[in-house]
Amino acid sequence: MTIIRRKLLDVLDGKTVTPPPIWLMRQAGRYLPEYRATRAQAGSFLQLCYSPDLATEVTLQPIRRYGFDAAILFSDILVIPDALHRNVRFVEGSGPKMDPIDEAAIRALDVSNVLEHLTPVMQAVRQIREGLPQETTLLGFCGAPWTVATYMIAGHGTPDQAPARLFGYNNRAAFEFLLNLLAEISADYLVAQIDAGADAVQIFDSWAGVLGEAEFEAFAIAPVAKMIRSIKARRPQAKVIAFAKGAGMNLKTYRQKTGADMIGLDWSVPLSFAAELQKDGPVQGNLDPMRVVAGGKALEEGIDAILNVLGQGPLVFNLGHGITPEANPDHVTQLVQRVRGFAYGG
Repeated sequence: MTIIRRKLLDVLDGKTVTPPPIWLMRQAGRYLPEYRATRAQAGSFLQLCYSPDLATEVTLQPIRRYGFDAAILFSDILVIPDALHRNVRFVEGSGPKMDPIDEAAIRALDVSNVLEHLTPVMQAVRQIREGLPQETTLLGFCGAPWTVATYMIAGHGTPDQAPARLFGYNNRAAFEFLLNLLAEISADYLVAQIDAGADAVQIFDSWAGVLGEAEFEAFAIAPVAKMIRSIKARRPQAKVIAFAKGAGMNLKTYRQKTGADMIGLDWSVPLSFAAELQKDGPVQGNLDPMRVVAGGKALEEGIDAILNVLGQGPLVFNLGHGITPEANPDHVTQLVQRVRGFAYGG
C-alpha cells in the first residue's frame, strides 16, 4: 500500500522538509479570475461561504492552478458572530458590518445552535477533502476570540480596534465572558472541522498587534490557549497553527503559552528573530504580500532571504498576511517555482 506523505504535516511534526511546503493565506481570492467568476455566481459573500459546492470550488481553484501543498477551507472568521445572530453582512466597498454588541447583549447570546448553523461549512470540508489530491493538506480555520470580538464590539472593522480595547478596560468581566464564550464555540467549531476531514487548523488573530503586553496576555494568549487545550483534550493528534499578526516581541513566548504546534509570522518579524523562534518549533511565513504585487527582483529577493535564513529548519512558506487582490497570478507562479527550486546548502 502506498503511503501518502503530506509535507505540511511533516513540518508540523517538527521535521525539516526541503524545499519547504508552500501555501498562501487568502490563496482563494479576488486576485484570481476564476474566483471572481464563482463569487459573482454566489450572489453574496456569505452565500459563497455557506454554499458547500461553491466553497469547495473556490478552495480547489488555487490548488488546480498552482499545486500548493495545502488548501485552506474557504470561509470567513465572521461566520461565528453570524451564527450568534449578530446580523453579519458584507457591504461592497466598506467591508463587514454587524449589529454592535453591548454588555447586556453579550450576556444574552444564544449559543445553542451555532454548529447547526455552520453545518454547510462542515459539508464543504468533506467535499474539499474528497476533491483534493491525497498529498495535499487540508487546513480548517477560525478567527481568534480577540479578533472576532473586535468586530462584534464595534460592529465593523476599525484601524486600531479602539472600541474593543476601551470596552475591555471599562467592562472587563463582560469582555472576558465574551472571549471565553468565543473560545469555547470556536474550539467546538475547529473540532467539527477536524472530524469532517481537516488535517490541521489555523487560528487567525489578525488584530493581535494593537494590544499592549498585559492585554496581549489576557485577550490574545489566554483565549487561544483555552481553545487549544480544549481541542487537544478531545482530539489529541490535532495540529494547530496560531497566527498573531503584529504581535512582535510578544511572539517570544506565544507558542509555549498557547500550546500551538506552529506559529505564523507576519512580514514585520525580523528574520533573525524568526530564526530564534524556529529553534522552539516550526514557523510559517513571512513574505510581504506587496512583494507578490511587485514581482520580479523584489519578489525573488524576499523569497531568497526567508529561505536562506529559515529553510534549514521546520518551515512552511507563506505570506506574512493574505494575498491582496492586486497580486498578479503570474507572480504567484514565479513565487511557487522559486520556492520549489530551493535546496538548502545546494
